[in-house]
Amino acid sequence: MGAIRSVEGGPLRRTARGAGRVLRAPFTAAARGVRRATHAHGAGESGLGKLIELHAVNSAGDMLITVALASTVFFSVPTDQARGRVALYLAVTMAPFTLLAPVIGPLLDRLPHGRRAAMAGAMLTRALLALTMSGAVATGGLELYPAALGVLVASKAYGVVRSAVVPRLLPPRISLVKANSRVTLGGLLATGVAAPLGAGLHTIGPEFPLYGAFVVFILGTVLSFSLPHKVDSAKGEARARLVSGEPSAYRRTPAPGGKTGAKRWKAGKKSSKKNGKKNGNKKNKPPGLRTVGSSVLHALQANSALRMLSGFLTFFLAFLLRVHPLGGLSPAFSLGVVAVAAGGGNALGTAIGALLRSRGPEKTIALVLTVSLGTAVVAALFYGPFFVVVVAAVAGISQALGKQSLDSLIQRDVPEAVRTSAFARSETLLQMSWVVGGAIGILLPLNGTLGMAVAAAVLALGVATAVRGLLAAARRGSPHPRVA
Repeated sequence: MGAIRSVEGGPLRRTARGAGRVLRAPFTAAARGVRRATHAHGAGESGLGKLIELHAVNSAGDMLITVALASTVFFSVPTDQARGRVALYLAVTMAPFTLLAPVIGPLLDRLPHGRRAAMAGAMLTRALLALTMSGAVATGGLELYPAALGVLVASKAYGVVRSAVVPRLLPPRISLVKANSRVTLGGLLATGVAAPLGAGLHTIGPEFPLYGAFVVFILGTVLSFSLPHKVDSAKGEARARLVSGEPSAYRRTPAPGGKTGAKRWKAGKKSSKKNGKKNGNKKNKPPGLRTVGSSVLHALQANSALRMLSGFLTFFLAFLLRVHPLGGLSPAFSLGVVAVAAGGGNALGTAIGALLRSRGPEKTIALVLTVSLGTAVVAALFYGPFFVVVVAAVAGISQALGKQSLDSLIQRDVPEAVRTSAFARSETLLQMSWVVGGAIGILLPLNGTLGMAVAAAVLALGVATAVRGLLAAARRGSPHPRVA
């Protein structure tokens, strides 16, 4: 019996353990490489690395749900019927913004101590809704849409919270622009991995990508609570509002007694209460976003145009290429080429933003918006497969660089007391712009030249409203310089 143990229990077990180590080695090495990349330059110590990993999980789960819904809402039915279904889906998409945009930001302002719980709740909600949709995705019935609405609400709520969390986890050696670039790039890489995985799961059954999403979001729920406790800290914060009119009690310049910013506002509020007044018969309010200078507002206008272009191209080209594929290619392959161009452009823009210094963000936004307009005009004049791919790639690059520059301006010009809230509100506005652009793309006739002309018109409106103000602000310089 002892001999048997020595033969079967010793060498065989050692062989099995050795084989297991060999099989695990590639995955272990990959995991260590990812961890080194996400935790570099102080991101591990500050907690930013964990947020990058959490956002990658979030992006992977959203992509798996997108694959499952696209196969049901878009590819499984004729084009005319698909337009109706996607229009309904977009109407459902718009509901979270039009109904909840005024609610999510203020709610997060009032509950700053629950950011980790809010992110975990958004993950868990999508995990449960993914299971709910798995029973309806095969038939494509109308019961799919309420669940899709819930997924969208949870996804956008997560996005708003994430934008508010990044400044809290900023390492000393990384600028805010670079931090956002790393978070975004992590999400893009995870999306690139999840897309083929979702397609492979779909070959097993239409509900299997949703099963995968359930597992991914459960992991995200756990990871949300691994973020540092300082994520839930609201020290020194106040609410930012997209309104004009800054109370006189709030100044960026030194006040008597050495009080500035939020301290002076709080001091003025206490003084008003003590004297039985409201600061000169005016209601004392936190500083508004419009009062920090024109750079942020013009950057929001420009980024809204770029985000509207993104939504427009997403839906317009999706239907156009089903009917008129690129250069004799199949519709699915044509869509794949454009999607790769847009995704590659977004990744390239993110990488460029991480490499560039955060100086002159106004000029960067003005440049990418103008280049996008020129590209759209050329595509409208000489419409063809090549220019469709170029427009998609340029739109991806411009959106990435524009958003990073906007983040830099908010970091530089918005007072710290309201900066977190400003990120939340700017993200909500940009998401709404994307939905509006998508609605235009669905309603437009499937004519390539007309579509590129409409895209150029959207960008021309952005250039007309934002570029001049951005360049003027760049010449004046920031009245409140900060290192972004």
